[in-house]
Amino acid sequence: MARNKYPEVTVERILDVSQRLFLEKGYDNTTIQDIVDELGGLTKGAIYHHFKSKEEIMDAVGDRMFFEHNPFELVRGRTDLNGLQKLREVVRLNQEDKARTNMTIQSIPITKNPRILVEMIDSNRRILTPYFLELIQEGNRDGSIHTAYPREIAELLPLLTSLWLLPSVFPATREEMRQKFYFLGEMLEKMGVPLFDSSIQILVDEFFQQFPDSP
Repeated sequence: MARNKYPEVTVERILDVSQRLFLEKGYDNTTIQDIVDELGGLTKGAIYHHFKSKEEIMDAVGDRMFFEHNPFELVRGRTDLNGLQKLREVVRLNQEDKARTNMTIQSIPITKNPRILVEMIDSNRRILTPYFLELIQEGNRDGSIHTAYPREIAELLPLLTSLWLLPSVFPATREEMRQKFYFLGEMLEKMGVPLFDSSIQILVDEFFQQFPDSP
């Protein structure tokens, strides 16, 4: 059998089809066979050569969606915003991306997989923490943020928003998750980073409304 000269093309095809199916049918209702059927010419073996499971495909889809529309990069060069405003704009851009928030909610069950959960924590540390640190330090310099703990907050924010607010790890009802969000906002404000204003609270409330209301 001839070897695939362009494996990255195959991976992109798999992710393209998987993303479309996950958004159209839902992650739970999409099977590996569904993905194979839509690829035309690829076998299950070809998919499993690149991804060990459907969970791993979903994880890769989520990563790609983030990097294609990275909100941190979108605000980085803006001179009309101070550090705090850039942080708020990052949250707003992320929450207004309906496809991404849809995928975030659908991906909650896969975080029960310990390996994927550990990879998520590691990628948050390597990727999100430096982005948060850059904007918090910028806010400290321009006076929009006043905190003595920029690095600590930059490390804590990804953990709290992606792990502590994850109902597959810390079971919670919709209202309990909303209460956690308000706690997080109040804690950040007391630490000199008043991140969540009323407009962001509305967006996050809308986001939580999409969660199943179960502990």
